[in-house]
Amino acid sequence: MWFTKEQASCLTSAQSLELRSPIPTQMISNGEFMPLPQTPQQREVERRVRAAAAENSDRLGLTPSQYLGTPSAMTAAFGAMNEVHGAYFDADSAEELDQDAAAARARRYAGQFIFDAQTHHVRPTYGWEYLTNMRRWTQGQNPWASVWNPAVLDIPAELENYKFDAYIKDLFLDSDTKLAILTGFTSETPSLMPLSSDEIVRSRDLINKMARSRRVLAQGLFWPGYPGNMEEMDRLATDLHIDSWKGYAVGDPLSESMYPWRMDDEKLAYPCFEKARKYGIRNICVHKGLLPALDYKGLGTWRYAMVDDVAQAAKDWPDLNFIIYHAAFRPLLDATTAVDEYRQSGRIPWVTDLAEMRETHDVGNVYAELGTTFASVCVTFPELAAAIMGTCVKGLGADHVVWGTDSIWWGSPQWQIEALRRLEIPEEMRKRHGFAELGPADGSVKNQIFGLNLARLFHIDARVTHERLAPGDLDGLDALKAEYERSHPEPSRVLYGWVRAPDDAAAR
Repeated sequence: MWFTKEQASCLTSAQSLELRSPIPTQMISNGEFMPLPQTPQQREVERRVRAAAAENSDRLGLTPSQYLGTPSAMTAAFGAMNEVHGAYFDADSAEELDQDAAAARARRYAGQFIFDAQTHHVRPTYGWEYLTNMRRWTQGQNPWASVWNPAVLDIPAELENYKFDAYIKDLFLDSDTKLAILTGFTSETPSLMPLSSDEIVRSRDLINKMARSRRVLAQGLFWPGYPGNMEEMDRLATDLHIDSWKGYAVGDPLSESMYPWRMDDEKLAYPCFEKARKYGIRNICVHKGLLPALDYKGLGTWRYAMVDDVAQAAKDWPDLNFIIYHAAFRPLLDATTAVDEYRQSGRIPWVTDLAEMRETHDVGNVYAELGTTFASVCVTFPELAAAIMGTCVKGLGADHVVWGTDSIWWGSPQWQIEALRRLEIPEEMRKRHGFAELGPADGSVKNQIFGLNLARLFHIDARVTHERLAPGDLDGLDALKAEYERSHPEPSRVLYGWVRAPDDAAAR
């Protein structure tokens, strides 16, 4: 969302991709980082997905596009991933042609309790000109086009992809998500923030009223050291009744910030944690890692994105829960470096540091959240996705890893859900690094990660699935989803965000 003009010239809209694959076949950026070019392996996965769609659709009497919208195609796509990257995903080849078997698998898991720790949408009047311009810079192949063009200014419908209606559709109608935390980010330029704390709460209340049950929780944005923050925390707790806190240690993720902060800062952060304790809102989510550039050390605030301040804060505030967003994964642009480092040392930059805290610092109140990190690496480097999951589970425990997707920047999160359901750490990797099996899609480990851990932190009974606002009420979103599925049998496969343009020289 804040690329330079030079970076934007290398990009195209993910919506412009001609192949509507059930899973992405290249890295997609939500705007916080430059996406990597499509790798040779990803191009081969894409070729195999196309071939499977052509062959299987012909045998089933469908068009390739129709086939790609079926549960069978999801299995075929993960099968293609296995053929190229190795056997990381559960993909029964029989389901590629047996639509009944593939549909039965989808139905089996549709009721799984999935609680998303990190979701977004933008307000109805959102009009950050730079974001709007960038959405218009793609001209050529389709309404969203394929080549960035700074001269194009106005296609208003573009922003609808990130607004309230799209949020409900992508999250609750096109995926198996049951509950979600709606969040935002801090900025020294308030107009650039997709949602303020007040707007987050209004969306929560509107969705829950429509659902007649508790489906969305609201985060209040806090900012240690920012003028007026302490009074704002009082207001968020007493007037807005927020459900948890969200802060960015780098201060403003959009630019160099005047107000970065460390979690172990007794003068800036600790008074905020005291507020959290006072109001009994004890789940504190902090953005770590995910710096936007390969040369991240050129950013004056980059050290604040590290995790060397987490353990002391956790030890000093044992009754608070610190949920570290993105599992602290370092800049996504250097994922290839992260893979190399993992292969050489068995360590993943910053993720391993976070995961080791439970043992090295004897803290049990630190959690790793997977938003954006898992989404990007699971289709780019499945080996790294397996390593991240193995590292977090080994170090923090399966009961201290929480699901998050950073939707709806990516469109519907269903492909991410399917990726984790199918992901397994190969036996050789488990033996080499002491990782445990992730197990079945609905086994203990994945059920904890998908939702049970967050349910415990927020005192939600996962067995009920939705907390009814009134006894006997039917859930409005469940009814809406049932009607939606009757009238839209094929799920949305639109991907939002930016990818490297096919003709980008840097991609070759």
